[in-house]
Amino acid sequence: MRNWSIDTTELKKDKKQYAIWRLEQMVNFGLAGEKINGQEIKKYWDILDLDRAKKSYLKMILWPK
Repeated sequence: MRNWSIDTTELKKDKKQYAIWRLEQMVNFGLAGEKINGQEIKKYWDILDLDRAKKSYLKMILWPK
């Protein structure tokens, strides 16, 4: 994943905020060949600001009925 508009060196100093930002970027704007860790998504689920349709799809995959 490449993001040209954010200085990730500063963001990486806060591991939690970096993890949340990275997950949001990957889900909302594309993976660029990377894989998302399902456990990490579950860990930050309530905090993540995701596209509504994508969040519904992930919820269906991560917590099947």
